[in-house]
Amino acid sequence: LPQGAHSSQLYLLCQYSLGCGLSCSLSFLLEGAPHRTCNLVLAAGLGGLLATYAQRLARHVCTLYELHSRARYCGICILLLANGHSIPRLLRNALTIAFTVADLAAVALINRDFLSTAEAVRFWTPLTICYTLLVIHMQEEPRQSTGTQLAHQTVLVRMGGLFILLLTVGRWTDVLHILISLLGELWCLLRAGVMLEVCQQQ
Repeated sequence: LPQGAHSSQLYLLCQYSLGCGLSCSLSFLLEGAPHRTCNLVLAAGLGGLLATYAQRLARHVCTLYELHSRARYCGICILLLANGHSIPRLLRNALTIAFTVADLAAVALINRDFLSTAEAVRFWTPLTICYTLLVIHMQEEPRQSTGTQLAHQTVLVRMGGLFILLLTVGRWTDVLHILISLLGELWCLLRAGVMLEVCQQQ
């Protein structure tokens, strides 16, 4: 991942994808395990707990970091002041591992539903073409678009292409999942809109 504001923008944009990847990975890794549902609920609860503490930390840093870093009487702010430079590298490594495991789990789960290699090729070929065209389209996108506009357009184009693909080779439940994913990604982008604008200004 690149450094600086663009890296921060990627962290904001991958929130929903990271959640889907972690869900897929846990579902694959816990498949066949005793008390699988309880394990998934426990993982969701721990994720919510971590998110709550992360929000508290963010509020604390946003309001008191400047004062505490000068006065040097807050352990959290002193720790961030001393080791804050290592946080982006930690995030990059964690995202790399999470998405690598998620990709392998997703491919294994999808290929398991195909009865033959021909069916798998029939699915993966148009999907690869669709995402290749999307990457080309986004590279040619005019630079005057703001970060939020570009992010929304990327989601709509990607989900629209996937929606059309699944109308031809998927099941009705797949189409329903695409609509749910679209709502989820738009909700995450809406909540991260202010931060995306800040990254664009940087």
